[in-house]
Amino acid sequence: MSTEQPTVVVRPAVTFVVAGDEELERPYRVIVQNDDVTPMDFVVIVLRVFFGLDLARAEQVMLTAHYEGRALVTVLPFQEAQERVYQAHHAAREAGYPLTFYLEPDS
Repeated sequence: MSTEQPTVVVRPAVTFVVAGDEELERPYRVIVQNDDVTPMDFVVIVLRVFFGLDLARAEQVMLTAHYEGRALVTVLPFQEAQERVYQAHHAAREAGYPLTFYLEPDS
């Protein structure tokens, strides 16, 4: 009877998924999440500067988020939506606000 330990080799399985152009062009909804800290006027400015909304639409989106907890900002291709959300988050953090946007696939 042998007391030697068997040799164990672990080979993790890693799968890389590359999104194609078609996947990146799918439309995504940009959603703004309400919070109790970010001033309403700052939200309106961010919606206008980073998402190109006019004043009336930006105010409507801000108020919808305020009263309902979240609101649809716009629908964009994934890469463009992701870039605009990143820029908006960066501006909000620089100003010291927790303003948050997220993406959902548009069905």
